[in-house]
Parts: sequence; C-alpha cells; structure tokens
Amino acid sequence: MAHIITDLKEKFKKGNTAIQLIFINIGVFFVVSIIHVLLTLFGRSFAPFIEWISLPAWMQRFITQPWSIITYMFLHMEILHILFNMLWLYWFGMLFLNHFSSKHLRGLYLFGGICGGVLYILAYNIFPYFSAVRDLATLMGASASVMAIVIATTYRDPNYQIRLLLFGSVRLKYLALIFIISDMLFLTSNNAGGHFAHLGGALGGFLFAYCLKHGTDLTKWINIILDAITSLFHWKPRARKPKMKVEYGSDRQKDYQYNQQKKVSNEEIDRILDKIKKSGYSSLSEEEKKKLFDASQR
Repeated sequence: MAHIITDLKEKFKKGNTAIQLIFINIGVFFVVSIIHVLLTLFGRSFAPFIEWISLPAWMQRFITQPWSIITYMFLHMEILHILFNMLWLYWFGMLFLNHFSSKHLRGLYLFGGICGGVLYILAYNIFPYFSAVRDLATLMGASASVMAIVIATTYRDPNYQIRLLLFGSVRLKYLALIFIISDMLFLTSNNAGGHFAHLGGALGGFLFAYCLKHGTDLTKWINIILDAITSLFHWKPRARKPKMKVEYGSDRQKDYQYNQQKKVSNEEIDRILDKIKKSGYSSLSEEEKKKLFDASQR
C-alpha cells in the first residue's frame, strides 16, 4: 500500500497541471465516496455533508457557506459524471498547454468554475421559473471549469481539428458552438443549473483569452493566492549565504553571453508567432511547438 501511495505522489509531482487537476478530482471523488459509505453504515445521513460542500442556488444559503464556490467544482457523485469531465479536462487541458502556461491552466480552472457558479446563483435568484426549486437546488462538478478551458483553447486556435468518433474531423470553433447552443436550448431542463454553469464557464474562458491577448491576465490574482498557500507548505529556513567572490571580468562576459542568447531566443519566438499569424498553429513543426511551449513556461 505504501508503494502505491509513493507511486501516486511521484506521478502527481511529475505530471503537468492537467494531470494534477485530474488527480485532485479523482482523490476528492474517492474520499467523498468513502465518507458516504461510512455514514450509511453507521445509519447517519449523508445529505448534510454533501450540501455543505456543494454550491447552493439560494443566495442566503450561499452566504453561510462561501467556500462552496470552490469546493463544488471538485465534487462528483457519479462515476460517469467524473469520467466524462476528466476525459474532457485531459483532452482540452493538453491542447490548452500548447498555447498557455501551466499557471494559466490552474488559474482558469478556478476562474471558470467561479464564473459558472456565479451565473448559476444569479439565474436561480433572478428568474421566477426557478423559485419553486431555488431553496433546495445545489450544483456540483467540474463542467464549468472544463468549459472555460475549451472556450479559451478555441479562442486561441479556432481552426484546430480534432477527430470525433462517428463524426470525423471537427474544427474547435464548431465544436464549441455546438456546446454553447445545446446549453442554451436546455436552460429549462431538469439540469438547468448545470447548463447555466456551463455558459458561465464559457464566458469566463472567453474573457480570459480575450483579455490575455490584450495584456491583462484575469487569473493573476488567483495564482498569487495559490502561490502564497503553496509556499506555506514548502517553507524552509533561510540558509546563510556564502560570501561572494566577485570576478568582474567573467561576470561581464557571462552577461554579454546571456544577453546574446536571450536576443536570439526572442527573435526565434517572434518568428514563430509571425508564422502562426500567417498560417495558423497547425503549420508549426514539432520543434517550433516545443520552443513556443518552453518560452511560455518562463
């Protein structure tokens, strides 16, 4: 058992952000499932616990449990629900990382989920159609977060083609359009809350990609908070710095070499970006894609 846990830890550490998000979702799924089984065996109700971490539609309930705007997007109760969400997260998470950084993926997962949750709450408190079920309705699942990733990827590379079973090759822009239209058509269905959340996530993904293109990162504040939290678990006492031996001649030589290398690297990235503008992302070679990806991680 210890070996299995060690292997999972290693896979989590070595995996990219998409893999890590999938690990977290699956881990939460198993923990919640075990709690469900234990409470049932001891004759206790599971409902209060699940309501405590799922997102309530009623505003007054949400005010008493604001953390649920985050916890709901990692919560799944059915195996098929988490299976499909994690498959889409994996497929589009990998595509997303071809255009954006790992921190952007981490931040957008949360930002998209928050946007989906906010639109869900607003819809249930604005439209009279939901007044009969508003007080008891709750939301769970990663769908809004995944939709944000889908739309952001589509905005960046709308003509990228993916192969679908029975349908063949489909451009991302058409696939995204189908998702959005189907969600709008089912806004009065039994899963109306889920469809409103999808649309909120889609809006979040679009705003992220659009604003980032114009120089504003809407996920920056989320990543600052996450980095601060992460640093608490990786704190190490500051080691005493050794006395520095300054060699002015060699330092100037290193600075000159570094600046030259940086200049060449920037020129290469500019060339690749120009190529994308002219011919699209699909025209890049594997080496050019790797250089672009490495540059996005800096």
